[in-house]
Amino acid sequence: MLAASAALLNVDIVFLDVGENSPAKQIVSPRSPSLAHIDGSFVDPEKIKALASKVDILTVEIEHVDTSVLEEIQLAPGAVIHPSPSTVKIIQDKFIQRQHLQSHQCPVSEFLRVESNVASIQQTAETLGLPFMLKSRTLAYDGRGNFVVRDIAQAEEAISALGNRPLYAEKWVAFAKEIAVMVVRSTTGEVRSYPAVETVHKDNICHLVFAPLRSRDPHVAIRAQNVAEAAVKTFQGAGVFGVEMFLMEDGFIYINEIAPRPHNSGHYTIEACETSQYENHLRAILSLPLGSTSLKVPSAAMLNLIGASSNMAEVTNFASECIKTDGCAVHLYGKSECRKGRKMGHVTIVGNSDSEVRSRLRPLLKALPSGSTEELALYAPEAPAQGSGFSHKYPLVGVIMGSDSDLPVMLPAARILDRFKIPYELTIVSAHRTPNRLVEYARSASSRGLRTIIAGAGGAAHLPGMVAALTALPVIGVPVKGSSLDGVDSLHSIVQMPRGIPVATVAINGGMNAGLLAVRILGAGIPHLFADIDTYSRGLEGEVIAKVEKLEEVGWEKYEVKR
Repeated sequence: MLAASAALLNVDIVFLDVGENSPAKQIVSPRSPSLAHIDGSFVDPEKIKALASKVDILTVEIEHVDTSVLEEIQLAPGAVIHPSPSTVKIIQDKFIQRQHLQSHQCPVSEFLRVESNVASIQQTAETLGLPFMLKSRTLAYDGRGNFVVRDIAQAEEAISALGNRPLYAEKWVAFAKEIAVMVVRSTTGEVRSYPAVETVHKDNICHLVFAPLRSRDPHVAIRAQNVAEAAVKTFQGAGVFGVEMFLMEDGFIYINEIAPRPHNSGHYTIEACETSQYENHLRAILSLPLGSTSLKVPSAAMLNLIGASSNMAEVTNFASECIKTDGCAVHLYGKSECRKGRKMGHVTIVGNSDSEVRSRLRPLLKALPSGSTEELALYAPEAPAQGSGFSHKYPLVGVIMGSDSDLPVMLPAARILDRFKIPYELTIVSAHRTPNRLVEYARSASSRGLRTIIAGAGGAAHLPGMVAALTALPVIGVPVKGSSLDGVDSLHSIVQMPRGIPVATVAINGGMNAGLLAVRILGAGIPHLFADIDTYSRGLEGEVIAKVEKLEEVGWEKYEVKR
C-alpha cells in the first residue's frame, strides 16, 4: 500500500523483504538495476545496510528491527531514517514504551516489570489484582505475546506460552471501547491527526474499524485526538504513528500502545480520507506538505480478511462476494500462502451514513468463514422493518416529542421517513419533566450520527428551542394542537426563538411536512434524496390532476371528497 502511494507520486522506492515476489515487490518494478529490491530478512544487519546504501531516506514498516544497525547507519554523513531509530527502540520494548509515555504524563494504566518465574507472577497478582494482562516486552504483534492471567494457577502456563521472554504486566482495564487515532508528524514537527475510530478485535487481531468514532460523549473524539497527538510529540522523527487506546465508561482514555508506522486501524483512510495514511507517511518523511486528514465520506468501515485455514480459495471466494457490494473496495495483499490467523487482505466499505455502511457490511460478515450470528447482531444488525414501530440503531433523524399524547401528530413524520427509507429513532423527551434527558439527548445527537431532529411539543412548547440551544444540528419544530388555544400558543412559542437559536417551524400538527423537510435537509449530503423528493412531488401533482379529471367527469354535486 505504501508502494502504490509512492508510484502515484513518482517516488522511487526499494524494499527489503524475503522473496522476489513479496507483496510490495509485486506493486513496484524497479526503474533501473540500481533500484532493484533486496531479497532478505528485515532483521539481517547486512541486508539492512545494503538497503540503506541504495536510498536517500530509510523507513520501516515493522518495528521489530535491529535498532543498533539503524543507529550505526544514522551516523553516516547524509543518512536519513524516519522514524528515528531512538523512537523505534523505545516502542519495540513495550515496557520501555510505557515508561516513556508515563514520564511524559501520557495516560497509561498501572504496569509492572515481571520476571519469568512463578513467584514474580504471584507478586504481580497481589499488586495488580486478578485478572491482569501479562505481556512479552518484545516481538509481540497481533496479540501474540499476550496472556490474560485470571488465576494464579496459570502462572507456569503463562510463562510457557510467552516463550520465557522478558515480561511485564498491565493492570486489567475494563474498557467500554477500543479506539485508535492515526497521527502523522512532519520533519519540522508539525502534527496532524486522523479522526478517532472504534476498533474491534477478534482473537487479539484487529477485526473491524468504524470511522468516525460514535459516542454519546460529544467531546470524546477530540480528547482522543489530543491524547494521541500529545503522545506522538514525545517521540523523534517523522512519519505516521498508530495510537491504540482504551475508552472507559466514564470517558477517561488510556493509551494501550503505539506503532511507529502505518497501522491496520488506518487502512480505511485509503478510501475514506482526503489523504491516505500511506501518502501522508511519504509526505512526512520526504519533507513535503502534509495532506488533509479529513474524512471525505460520512461513514466508513474496514474489515480485515484473516486466514481461517490454509485454503486460499476461502480468501478468493470471499473477495468475490465483496466486489458485489456497493461502496466496497477490496485489497488483497498478494501473499503466496494462506494460514490461520494471517492477514490476507482487507476491505473498506464507505457510505452516506452509518446505517448504509452497516447494511453493506452485513452480507460480508455473513460470508466470512469465521462469522457468527452474535457478531452480526453487534456490528451489523438487521434494520427494523418499515412500520415496525422500533427505532433504528444507526439513525440519521431523531423524532422526539414532549409527551406520548403527541404521538398521533408525530407519526406522519415517521411514515414519511419510512417512505424515503431514512433511518430514524422516535422517543419521548420532556423539556420540563426530564430536563437531564433533554440535555444529554441534544448534546450527544451529533456525535451519535444524527443529522437533524424533529421535535414536537404542545402548550409552552419549549422542547424544540431547548434542543436547538444545545446542538448544532438543524431542528424542526412541530407545534402540537392542545386542549386550549388550538395550538396557536405552541406555534408562537416555537417561532419566537431568540437570535442565534434557529428552529425551522411547520404548521400546527404538521408532522408530515416536518418529515419532508428533514428529507430535504438530508438531501444536501445525500443527493439521491433530491431525486426521490422530485418523484414524490410528481406523485402529488398526479393526484391533483386525477382529482381534476374526476371532478370534470362526475361534476361537483356528485364528487365525493375522501377524508
